[in-house]
Amino acid sequence: MSTISDVAKLSGLSKTTVSRVINNYPYVTKEKRELVKKAMEELSYTPSPTARRMRGQLTTSIGVIVTRIVNPFFSYLVNAIEQLAYKKGYQVLIFQSNGDPEKELSYLNLLKTKQVDGIIMTSVANDWETLKEYTNFGPMVFCNEYLSNSTLPIVRIDQINGVYNGIKHLIEKGHKKIGYCTGGSLFESDGKNNDRSIGFQKALKEAKIPVNPRWIFVNQLSINDGKNVAKEVISMADRPTAIFAGGDEVAAGILIETKDQGLRVPEDIAIIGFDDQPLAELLEPKLTTIRQPVNEMGEKALELIISILEGREPKEAYVELTAPFIQRGST
Repeated sequence: MSTISDVAKLSGLSKTTVSRVINNYPYVTKEKRELVKKAMEELSYTPSPTARRMRGQLTTSIGVIVTRIVNPFFSYLVNAIEQLAYKKGYQVLIFQSNGDPEKELSYLNLLKTKQVDGIIMTSVANDWETLKEYTNFGPMVFCNEYLSNSTLPIVRIDQINGVYNGIKHLIEKGHKKIGYCTGGSLFESDGKNNDRSIGFQKALKEAKIPVNPRWIFVNQLSINDGKNVAKEVISMADRPTAIFAGGDEVAAGILIETKDQGLRVPEDIAIIGFDDQPLAELLEPKLTTIRQPVNEMGEKALELIISILEGREPKEAYVELTAPFIQRGST
């Protein structure tokens, strides 16, 4: 992304002169204005929104793309981002993609048309080849979800070790038949779902336990999805004795349905979730889960994008946070 220094260098003028042209100062010659304008066009440079905001010309807006705002994880993540943004004088706009690539692009076009000044992507529906064009129009940061082949700053969780620790706990409890629920497709090749499947397979491989494809459930996102998984598992002649769910909502649905069907948790089936949402402690038994430091993740993503908007080099362009294992009564 180009800076005012790049414009000054290409135009052959000083940063002060470039700044005066950008801010419509008088007494700058037409020739110099044309040089600056030409350099800005060649570099696809747009003036720092923060500088303009400080002059009272606009309020800087940061868009946050989530997949499902009704998922409490995203609600808490957006809350952390918005609370800190407000303190720092920024507005936050929330966009719900529902995992739809076209819908996601419609929100990214708001960056292209300068209706938002930066985008935090907490979910990703398009590939990097599609997304990278939009980096020419303003800063973008991945938070929670990411694409490993991108050049964007990333704030993420150590998903591999988080899931690995959870599956290892089940194995240490004596389980060898372990089911696996993911919010994405079957063992994706990139992003957090791929990291989680790596952690799952790593733990099983170490214990010399094969992956049973019949116990893998994809595109599971809600409590109702979890209930349907439980119904399918209960109907199996050879069923898993433990299930890892990639979200506490799905885990809650599994737990509720298995109990309604007369199974005991964890005696007949053990359940692990992911996120450590408040509902994890409201269930009976309380849900064993893997905690995502959601507030820290949101705040670090916000700090990252603000540093870019303000023309400062981010202290860290890649932030990885740990995901502690929280044992409760469901395992």
